[in-house]
Parts: sequence; C-alpha cells; structure tokens
Amino acid sequence: MSAPPGEENFPRKPPILSGVSGLKALATAEPGHVWVRPLGLFSGEAGSAAAADGAALPLAGQGSAPGLVFSEVEILVRLPHGGVAGTVVTVAGLDAAAMRDVPFPLGRRIEEQLDALTRPRAAWAGFELDRPLLMGIVNVTPDSFSDGGDFLSAESAIAQGSALLEAGADILDIGGESTRPGAEPVAPEEEIRRVEPVIRALAERGAVISIDTRHARVMEAALAAGARIINDVSALTGDPDSIGVAQRSEAPLVLMHMKGDPRTMQDNPSYELASLDVVEHLAHRIGICAGAGIRAERIIVDPGIGFGKDFPHNIEILARLALLHALGCGILLGVSRKSLIGQLDQNAPPKARLPGSLAAAIHGLGQGVQIFRVHDVAETRQAFAVWRAVTRGA
Repeated sequence: MSAPPGEENFPRKPPILSGVSGLKALATAEPGHVWVRPLGLFSGEAGSAAAADGAALPLAGQGSAPGLVFSEVEILVRLPHGGVAGTVVTVAGLDAAAMRDVPFPLGRRIEEQLDALTRPRAAWAGFELDRPLLMGIVNVTPDSFSDGGDFLSAESAIAQGSALLEAGADILDIGGESTRPGAEPVAPEEEIRRVEPVIRALAERGAVISIDTRHARVMEAALAAGARIINDVSALTGDPDSIGVAQRSEAPLVLMHMKGDPRTMQDNPSYELASLDVVEHLAHRIGICAGAGIRAERIIVDPGIGFGKDFPHNIEILARLALLHALGCGILLGVSRKSLIGQLDQNAPPKARLPGSLAAAIHGLGQGVQIFRVHDVAETRQAFAVWRAVTRGA
C-alpha cells in the first residue's frame, strides 16, 4: 500500500503580507486580478453578534449555511510581472477610514468584491439557497470512475434515481458520457439514447433533473424530455452551439472549470495559483454568458475538483474554496469518491471513499457551499444534519 503524499506534494502558498498596510504594496495590480476570500467563518449567536457589532459580515446574505459570517479576508492579487501575493485583513480593518488610505482603483475593487461576497443569492432552479442542496449522481455509462456499468440500463438507472430521491436528493444529475480522466468522447446520439428514457421517467415522477453533458444536442433532447438544469463540465466551451441552447432555453446552469478535455486534462496540468486561476477562468465564462444574454442569477459555479488538476491543485482549491463566493454566484462542489481521497488513504478504491467524501463535503459546508454533487445521498444528508444542528447551537 502506498503512503499518503509527503509534504513536498502539498501546494506552496503565496507570500502573505500584513494588514491594510500590506495593501499598498499590492496597489500596482490590475483591478481585475484582485480577489477577496472570506476567512474566519463562523455562525450561531456568536456570528450574529459579531455581524451586529461590525466585526463580521454575512456570507452570501447568510443564506449559504446557518448564519455564516466572516471576520477576516484574504486579498489575493496577480502581480504585473508575474507571481501572486496577498494580505490578510480583519473586516473591522476595512472600515471607511482605513480604506481611504488604499489607492484607487484597488480600494474600489475591494468594495465590489465585498459586495459580491455578502449579497444574498437569488433562488436557483426553484430552490432558495438557504440550506445545502444535494445533487444525486446517476451515471448511465459503462465507464464512469466509480459506478460505471452499475446503472447502464434505463431500468436500473431509473431505480437508482428513485432511490436517491427517497434518500433525500433535491436534484438528480443524469449523465450519459463519462468524463473521468482519459475517457473517450461519446457520440451525442448514443448519449441521448442512454439518458432520454431515464430523464423522462424520473421527471414524470416530479424529480428536478440536471443533464450532465458537454453537447448541445444532448442538452436540447434532455430539456425536451423534462430536465430543468444544464450541468456542463466545459462551462459551455465544449460545443459551439451550447451557449445558444442555454440562452434560448433559459435553463439554470452549472459552469465547471476544466483544463483541457477528459482525454488530456491530466497530462501535466499547471497553474500559477490554482484557486486564483480557476476563479478568473469562471469569471471570464460568466462574462461570456452575460454577453450572450445569460444572467448571472442563472449560474452556479463548480471548481472542477479532479478535472485537469493534480493532487496539490485540488488541495489548494479546497483550502481556498470560499474564494469562489467572490464571483457572486452560488457554488457547487463535487468531491464524492474522487481520486484525491484515495491518494490520502493508501489508494482506497472509489467505493471505499465515503468517509473522505463526507469530510470534504463538511468542509465545503463550512465554507458556505450551497450545492453538493454526491453518490451517497443518505449518508451526506445525515452528516449535514448533525453539522447544522451543532452550528446552530453555538
């Protein structure tokens, strides 16, 4: 059995300066390359009291978890001549008097980012984002990394979807093409053949269905069969017609970050700082969508854990997960049974990764993530119930 990754395999951290004074050293950065991550997240009565005293700010309108607030921020910047630096500042340290000393337009950018972090998120796909939503996975494929072949027939996939609904899934994410590392593409006709009867049957039972696809024709067929949500691992870049389908349908969207495509994405991926690179890519895709008439309120973002990312990239993105709130959208997290869990635990096979999946999901919950894509719905629901009860009692 292999040992867990050594310290040399964990991500290196950017230099962090000190306080508001550190902001002056970052003033040469382009405003679009300045991002604010909430730190010091907590909730309960202590959180409410801190917010009332001005010592903390509500995260996403306090709707992403039970009363989550943040008392500090990490301000990250991409420097003009390369590299990333940052500074940690308390919320109290960002008062009007202190911000007067921050050069323009850096100060304006920080104010915009704080607004994105704190404003309430709009309802999405008919759901208020005031509790964690569970998206149950139904892979109608022969080769998905965890459950490939388990639900390849329509009958078995429909039964699995029904079981996940009974276990507490809010959404069913149905896909007919594996996007595991190294997977070969599937023709849209075959993808439609796999998913259409499953979507139709489960939608008729009242399920909220998400179609997991990169192909415009599959999106159209799935929506016609009763799917309500488009979940695209390519963030609408995999098919030139997909952004038009998204615009015309007005369906809610999940835009995921992926570097490359499934066949090549694990061929030595590199980042300057993975979390920052991911958030800037997703910001660009949100801007492209806006230019096509797709409102930001329709969009949920997914950092794409395991998609074109090595172990240190995945760990660093998870560590800075709350940075995604700076986009002003809801967040979806999919870590269920993924390889990084096996890398931390003697190469445990996918179906033996439930404890690590729950640990990652609980971390996401504490970072204000609103939607969780999981294989094990009942177990995740129970873990969340305990976490939420404890945090409410604090």
